[in-house]
Amino acid sequence: MAPAAFDAEAGGPAIVAAAGNGAHKPVPGAGADAGAAFVLESKGTWWHAGFHLTTAIVGPTVLTLPYALRGMGWALGITTLSLIAAVTFYEYSLMSRVLDHCEARGRRHIRFRELAADVLGSGWMFYFVVIVQTAINTGVSIGSILLAADCIEIMYSSLAPNGPLKLYHFIIIVAVVLAFLSQLPSFHSLRHINLVSLLLSLGYTILVSAACIRAGLSKNAPAKFYSLSSSKSEQTFNAFLSISILASVFGNGILPEIQATLAPPAAGKMMKALVMCYSVIGFTFYLPSITGYWAFGSQVQSNVLKSLMPDSGPALAPTWLLGLAILFVLLQLLAIGLVYSQVAYEIMEKNSADVTQGKFSRRNLVPRLLLRTLYLAFCALMAAMLPFFGDIVGVVGAVGFIPLDFVLPVIMYNIALAPPRRSTLYIANTVIMAVFTGVGAIGAFASIRKLVLDAGQFKLFSNNVVD
Repeated sequence: MAPAAFDAEAGGPAIVAAAGNGAHKPVPGAGADAGAAFVLESKGTWWHAGFHLTTAIVGPTVLTLPYALRGMGWALGITTLSLIAAVTFYEYSLMSRVLDHCEARGRRHIRFRELAADVLGSGWMFYFVVIVQTAINTGVSIGSILLAADCIEIMYSSLAPNGPLKLYHFIIIVAVVLAFLSQLPSFHSLRHINLVSLLLSLGYTILVSAACIRAGLSKNAPAKFYSLSSSKSEQTFNAFLSISILASVFGNGILPEIQATLAPPAAGKMMKALVMCYSVIGFTFYLPSITGYWAFGSQVQSNVLKSLMPDSGPALAPTWLLGLAILFVLLQLLAIGLVYSQVAYEIMEKNSADVTQGKFSRRNLVPRLLLRTLYLAFCALMAAMLPFFGDIVGVVGAVGFIPLDFVLPVIMYNIALAPPRRSTLYIANTVIMAVFTGVGAIGAFASIRKLVLDAGQFKLFSNNVVD
């Protein structure tokens, strides 16, 4: 391993030492880093990290899980869901151990890109992680704005069916709210918002699951069929598309940045945060998966809320219940947009802020206001221009989350902690790496294939979000 963290942005090595008061201090000789000092300040507890991690993983994408089961059926679907849950918990625990290992040797990494470059000893790996992480974070920010605007449009159209407002009006509203909230200077300052986000995810999970049970028992319920496609090739493509969706749902791609918010020493704290997060996952992932697929079978749509509100016929759940669920989803999407913007803000702050002046000084406040607002304006423009962005979720999972969350952690663990090559741990890590590299490649192909098949529905600046 390299003796110092590779920092391509600064043009050389940079080490961050843990200060006793819980703040990052540049080691003498290393460049001052406003991104670390302001955005990734280390003041949090393990439960704060648990709030951040839960918001990064548990989101409205859980409402796509019945659709993922549709592509595999009951037995394979539930088994795959459980397997990916176990693998991601294992992967995240390995990455946390690698971070703890480096910290114990005086190299506390607060950025995924620097951790990967240090452990793997390769400058190109730094840029690979930067590109993939940026694609994921920007994509999630765009998707959050689009889906939040879609939630507002659903509520608006139910209150004013012939109203003049269009989707892009709601996208602007969401972007303005996010631009205001984005002025919270650090990841740590989102801790209370992310606690509310956790509670919101529990709330809409209960509401949507109750609605699915009611719909499944209703006399207006659609006939339940759980059979898969008769075409073997179609079954295979659907299964790998479902795996890509599951990878997206469980992925986050920012665990090192979340662990960076912990007050040092961070050793062992992230495991507690992971246990908290996966306790929430156990409830919020399985309940809507099972109730949604049971209620609608192979006819379930990519978002189970749309199955509860069919285009023709009455809604299959009380209006107040669906409205409250949509409101909870809307509010949580704002929190998710904030969390996934933090890496972009950290990069901006590192290159624009002056660490020798206060984070709220005019010198730092003005660039922060301008750059973060411009970033969100760009995301809002993309959301308005590409309202079929939801169809890209599978591609993002295959080419983004799988490398960062399924492949790199086991490689870094095998290199950094160097278990014996013939040990069960080393072999298991190698098998996981090989399997998910293949799954990512096939999943990307299956997702791109679906994107091409649906291309006829796509229209720039459309007023409808394409499923």
